[in-house]
Amino acid sequence: MRSRIVMSMLAGVVLVASTLLGASPAPAAGRPTAEATSSAESTSSAESTSAESTPFSAEAASSVEPAPPAEFGTDWHDPLTAAPPIGKPATRSCQVTVAEAQFRDFTPYRGAYAPPRGCGDRWSKVVLRLDGKVRGRQFDRLGYLHVGDVEIFRTSTPEPSPDGIEWSVEKDVTRYSDTFRQNRDVEMLIGNVVDDTYTGVIDVRATLTFYAAGRTARPAATPDRVLTLADGTTLTTPRNSERIVAEVYATGSGGGCEEYWYLTVPESAPYSCKAGKGPYREVQIKVDGRLAGIAAPFPTVWTGGWSNPFLWYVIPGPRAFDVKPIEYDLTPFAGLLNDGRPHRVDVSVVGVPEGQAGWSAPVNVLVWQDTKSARVTGALTAHKETGLANSSTYTPGSEHRLDTEGGHRLTVAGYVNTSHGRVMTTVSRTLATTSAHRWTDGENTDGLQAVWSDDESVTADGRGPDRTTRTRRTYTMDGTTTLGPDDRLRSVLTLGDRATAVESRGGRRTAWSRLDDTYTGDATYTANVPRDQRHALATTSERYRLNGSSGCYDRNIVTVQGVLTRDGSDC
Repeated sequence: MRSRIVMSMLAGVVLVASTLLGASPAPAAGRPTAEATSSAESTSSAESTSAESTPFSAEAASSVEPAPPAEFGTDWHDPLTAAPPIGKPATRSCQVTVAEAQFRDFTPYRGAYAPPRGCGDRWSKVVLRLDGKVRGRQFDRLGYLHVGDVEIFRTSTPEPSPDGIEWSVEKDVTRYSDTFRQNRDVEMLIGNVVDDTYTGVIDVRATLTFYAAGRTARPAATPDRVLTLADGTTLTTPRNSERIVAEVYATGSGGGCEEYWYLTVPESAPYSCKAGKGPYREVQIKVDGRLAGIAAPFPTVWTGGWSNPFLWYVIPGPRAFDVKPIEYDLTPFAGLLNDGRPHRVDVSVVGVPEGQAGWSAPVNVLVWQDTKSARVTGALTAHKETGLANSSTYTPGSEHRLDTEGGHRLTVAGYVNTSHGRVMTTVSRTLATTSAHRWTDGENTDGLQAVWSDDESVTADGRGPDRTTRTRRTYTMDGTTTLGPDDRLRSVLTLGDRATAVESRGGRRTAWSRLDDTYTGDATYTANVPRDQRHALATTSERYRLNGSSGCYDRNIVTVQGVLTRDGSDC
């Protein structure tokens, strides 16, 4: 093990909070080898923070080792990412351990949570930290953490070295403050299998640190209520709700083809992962059977993905250690939901064949209340949907090819009558996908180029100038895996997580941000041999750039054969 680095996956120096809060012969690229599979069965956008510290200290720079070995050995640098740290207020803090467990199977950890003493109950920030360690041989595994019924964290794990690794992840969970103010049950699971071959026991500790409000840090503006769906299907909101946002931790997982949904093909094409019409996926939320929101899922690659764990031993793909929830602004439906009755809320994934498992989509609902009103009335005034486009064209040949295009558009609008006047909210979202999947017979060469875009606009128009947040999210994947006649397997892959966000008031820009998180990897090893005979080589890198009206963050890290060879900033 080498120097431990804390990873902040939900941090952002300048991101607008309301916009981006919202893993034997080698098979096809991205699907599992004996070493690379994520066999975990899960049961179940960078967030705005003000980073007040930087990871680029003299101590951090001195830990970089410029002389990598000729090939991978039995130990390598502990996992790290280039994402910014979470800024922590310089106020009194209190820490609570919410879970401490060793995961050997699929038995959840169950415990109890009690609010901290000595830091009040209106905190300026709440930070979740997961510390983990594992050694030996193990798959990447998926997991979650619930406080009460609220899912506050969804994660996957790195694959270990024989000598063992340690890693840490931090997440800003201030938005769940309502949940943390009462005693709650705790449930955590990182599903795992330990036997004579897969020996890695996953040892984790999860803590919450509460930062008190004070002269230098005001109480955070958070939702008044955090709700979950009764029996997983129905929602009853307070009758004075004036803003309602659903968040969905949508995850394609479980070790089957939906873990690699972006590579699936129609039944007519000769490929090992078949699924309905092909790879188009869209996460939809409905209220009482009516479409209320659409979103493109992020193409997460877990740490055994693309048939090549050497791509991910040190630097994971974007979002792999902290799955960000999809957000849907349901405020246009508030007038309907505020009638005091339960309403059915359904989440589904377009493109998954009927009756086929592989996606988990737990829902939290964040509610802001009008404290000066006992009842907030309103109505849905507009609901406009374009037809969903989903077309895949298969072209046979010495190199088979599947070209896919898809997209959808939805606009909903509604008003609420509040104590401060009528507020009209309009939400528009446009999705578009293009992908080109190519492979040879036997899938010894398998590649994908794909782009997903998810453009959203939310406008609130009431007393005073209208307020609009526009977000353009773009996800990219460009990679190829090749198995040569000498059983040398090579994977070359680039992943992109990009977003621009602009807030305006009365048509005048008040804040903006631009995120570009790019991972690049090139890894080669000998397949179908014992682990100590793989002679693996890998160069991986991540550059995380975040610019905007609040400043600049730019960090670039590079590894060679598991050794950190560069860690620098360009801001």
